[in-house]
Formats: sequence, C-alpha cells, structure tokens
Amino acid sequence: MLDAAVQLVALGAALGVMFVAWLASIAMRDAGVADIAWGLAFVAIALVSLVVGDGDEQRALLILILVSVWGLRLAGYIARRHDGEDRRYAAMRLKHDNFALRSLWSVFGTQALIAWVISLPIQVAATDPTPATLGALAWIGTGIASFGILFEALADAQLLAFAKDPENKGQVMDKGLWRYSRHPNYFGEVCVWWGIWVIALETGSAWWTAVGPALLTFLLLRVSGVALTEKTITSRRPGYAEYVRRTSAFVPRQPKA
Repeated sequence: MLDAAVQLVALGAALGVMFVAWLASIAMRDAGVADIAWGLAFVAIALVSLVVGDGDEQRALLILILVSVWGLRLAGYIARRHDGEDRRYAAMRLKHDNFALRSLWSVFGTQALIAWVISLPIQVAATDPTPATLGALAWIGTGIASFGILFEALADAQLLAFAKDPENKGQVMDKGLWRYSRHPNYFGEVCVWWGIWVIALETGSAWWTAVGPALLTFLLLRVSGVALTEKTITSRRPGYAEYVRRTSAFVPRQPKA
C-alpha cells in the first residue's frame, strides 16, 4: 500500500538531512560529511513516516526504534573515525572544478534518493493499518534486525580498536568477526534492512518493497562496499591477498585452512 503523502515527506526528510550535510561539507571542504549523514537520513524517514502515516502505530514505532538505534550508532561511529576527506571524494574534487556545487546532486542528492528507495519497507509499514497487532513476522524481523545491529556494532568496535593500535599499522585485520568475514560490518547492515522488510511484510502489502534491501545488498556487494573497498586494498595491505584466499567476502563462515 502506497501513500503519496508519506512518500513525499520521506523523500523530503532524506533530502533535507543531506542538504544540511551538504552545507556543512562546503564550510568544512569535506564531502565525507555525507557518510555521517547517511544513517541520520533513515532516522528522519522513519520519524516522518510514523507521524504522517495512517498505519499501525506500534509497527511504525517499532521500526523507528530499530532504525534510530542503527542510524544514530552508525553516524556516531563514522564521525568518530572521520579523519579528513575520504579518497573517493578527494579524487572527485580534483576531477571537477565545481565539485562543491556538483556534489549537491552527485553525492548528497544521490545518497538521499538511494536512502529513500532502501527505506520503502518503512514507508509502506507506516501506511498499512493491517494487521492491527504485532505478530510473529514482526518479532522475527525484530530479531533479524537486532542481530544485524549488534553484529555490525561489534565488527565496527573490533576494527576501531585494531586501527587505534600503532603496532597494527599497515596490517590486515583478521581477528574477531573479521576472521570469518572480510566485511562483517556490511553483513550486519544487510541483516538490519532485511529484518525491517520482514516486519513490514506482516502487513501483506509490502512484499514488493524487497527492492529496498535488495538494492542495499547489491550496492554493498558490487558497488560501494566490498568491491570498492577491495579495489586497491591488496596493494596497500601486505598479506591481504592471502586473507582474501582464506576468508569469506561477506557471509561469515569458517576460514579455509
């Protein structure tokens, strides 16, 4: 079930968060602010969807809580790790003379639109009033999303601790969750959004919103996540090729001998 009002305010919320982030990026000369604002855009979408939507309030509130825990933690983590403009944005800045203006749509606007698509389960769940009570799917989805939040948070905490140790400079992180997956943080994030979809699925009208978490999964695996991270890391990290040989790229599993 779609509601044009919810869709419009959700899109407006995402664009608004990213516009403020864009203004900050101009002042700071750092487009990496977009990465910090990414999680906040979803929190804004979940909040306005709850306020504007006519769906079951319990379901919309449950989703808002999950998304807020995920989005606020992620924004705080990225802000804590942030140390100058990411090489991706720095390369774009060198390539385009008018990057400050261009980034409004090529970085911030694009991320707002992607967040809007990924969050389609949130929007539909906030507009469909059936069923009126939380059922089995809602709690299964909550379990999946909660697992993803904890898994991603633990992976991020382990990576942060590893990076802070001067003795690990230039080394490969292959401890903790990173022993079983080269990108456990991305795996956790994907679990979060498939869990949100399962919660929305209980309404019966949200099955097609699987396009949202499916898009996120594709982007993390093939575009901005695993593929982009590993494009140059082998040349920068001695031993990474061996790490790739023995360790799953995404889904955690026992490493090869």
